Amino acid sequence: MSLRILVDMNLSPRWVTWLREHGQHAVHWTEVGECRAPDSVVLAWAQHHEHILFTHDLDFGAILAASRGIGPSVIQLRAGEVTPEAVGAILLEALTTCEDRLKRGAIISLDENTLRLRVLPLR
Repeated sequence: MSLRILVDMNLSPRWVTWLREHGQHAVHWTEVGECRAPDSVVLAWAQHHEHILFTHDLDFGAILAASRGIGPSVIQLRAGEVTPEAVGAILLEALTTCEDRLKRGAIISLDENTLRLRVLPLR
C-alpha cells in the first residue's frame, strides 16, 4: 500500500514524479498551497489530509516538539545532496521499513548513511 506524501517547497517537484514511479502517492506543496505559507500551515494541511511531510527543513521537527504534536509524520532529509538520484533509495528503504510507524506518527531523519526514527509525540 502506498503512503501519502507531501513534498515540501524546499525539495524539487521531481521528487513527486520519482515517488509516484515507485508506487507512492505524492504531491508537491506548490500543487496544494501558497508558496509563502508558514510552516504551521504546511503541517496543518499534511495532518488534515493524512499526508507524511517530506522536507529538507528542520523547523518542522522543532514545531512538533514544542507543541507535543502527534502528527503529521515528518521525514527530514539531512543529506548534502537532496536529489532522488542521490538519496531516493534510502528514502524508499525508510518508507518500507518504517511504514507502520509513519502511519501512527513519527519523525524520521535521513542522511546518506543513517536513519533515525523518533515516535510522536516527542518528549
